[in-house]
Amino acid sequence: MSAADDHGAVVLAQLMAQAQMRGADVATLRAIAEEAGELGATRAMARLGLSDERAAGDVAELRELLTAWRAAKRSVWRGLLGWVVRMVWALVLVGLAVRLGFGEWVR
Repeated sequence: MSAADDHGAVVLAQLMAQAQMRGADVATLRAIAEEAGELGATRAMARLGLSDERAAGDVAELRELLTAWRAAKRSVWRGLLGWVVRMVWALVLVGLAVRLGFGEWVR
């Protein structure tokens, strides 16, 4: 939970306590808080364009795309590392060949 969430929870608890001292019961206050949360979440989803019936599919598709992107990045790095290792080994073998005099066989 972020600091803003912590602050919001504290403020909500303080307001509920204040309302209870003034005569409102806790069940009613909790129901109001829950409805306010639902309304806020619904508004936020609408602002993000995720309030229609296709939203769940869109989010699932975005998650698949992100998973594929991560897999592609991982493959690129592994491929690059493999290529670098092969180049290093090739240089080591060429160096050994030159050092051991195998260069004379080529001529």
